[in-house]
Amino acid sequence: MDANEHNVFLKLQAFDEADGLFVNTIPLKAASVGFNTDKTIPAFPIPLSGAITGESTTVALDLGMSNKSVSVQGIITDQTITKKHGDSPATSISFTAHEIAQMIASGVDSTGLAEHQAFNEIVILMPSKVDKDYNQVTERKIPFTWKSRGDSLKLDNARVPLPISFPNSQTDDGLKGFIRSFGFTFSAESVFIEFTLEFQVAVILP
Repeated sequence: MDANEHNVFLKLQAFDEADGLFVNTIPLKAASVGFNTDKTIPAFPIPLSGAITGESTTVALDLGMSNKSVSVQGIITDQTITKKHGDSPATSISFTAHEIAQMIASGVDSTGLAEHQAFNEIVILMPSKVDKDYNQVTERKIPFTWKSRGDSLKLDNARVPLPISFPNSQTDDGLKGFIRSFGFTFSAESVFIEFTLEFQVAVILP
């Protein structure tokens, strides 16, 4: 990741794709992004299997369960944030790095009912040369995803009847979930703020 570019975006619940990627989002300068996937497969030892075959046996059930999370480290600088509240026109205002850090912390502390405070999606743009149907294309940026290429029952989604579409442009959906933790430090005479962020991928109910 290039810390001088905005490749990571936090989307407010009030985000509307019709407004574009830079409205009701907070761009972050990420120095590094870490991804973690934990596979959950229940395993059950078979009673008496060792006595019958001479070797004990364990049966595992792959039920398609996993835990996914993202960790981001980087800096926050003074920048212009564009917000839109309801039917009012979008407004672009210049914020200090300290104000942006406070805004994110406030959003993490809020509830999902406050759509103009809480964040429910993170977009992490990555370079890509292959589209959703395995066609070679000119390099562009798309959101990182755990989805696979191919339509229903095709390509990598063979035997998958209801796949979610693989992203094909930078405006496609990122990762849905919630910010589990957000940490930052105010340092004397510093013009930027270092931060760490942990994002849990999840479907939030209700």
